[in-house]
Amino acid sequence: MMESQNRRRAPAWTEREVRDLIAVWGDETVLAELRSKRRNANTYAKVSKGMQDRGYNRDAQQCRVKIKELRQAYQKTRDANSRSGSEPQTCRFYDELHAILGGAASTDPPMWYDSVCGSSE
Repeated sequence: MMESQNRRRAPAWTEREVRDLIAVWGDETVLAELRSKRRNANTYAKVSKGMQDRGYNRDAQQCRVKIKELRQAYQKTRDANSRSGSEPQTCRFYDELHAILGGAASTDPPMWYDSVCGSSE
């Protein structure tokens, strides 16, 4: 019981730490693994290792939860902005998150380009 209480009381993420997390998460190999696998414990362990390499002490679970929070904030902002007549919304790190999530298969349909014919579908 004591361990679970300590886990919830982890220090707050600093802005710099979140930016570094986004940089580690945005690595193409990490993104590819997260898209292709259902069980991502090993991938989040890699993210945690990447954070340790940058001088932070975050475990895989903390990285997973923070990435999930960032993804939800981005999606909520994006959904709000897609409604016509609504005030433009933004969230912290929106531009960085858009670089990672903006072209994600879960949010945008893929666009195919036929290099032979020069047309797109």
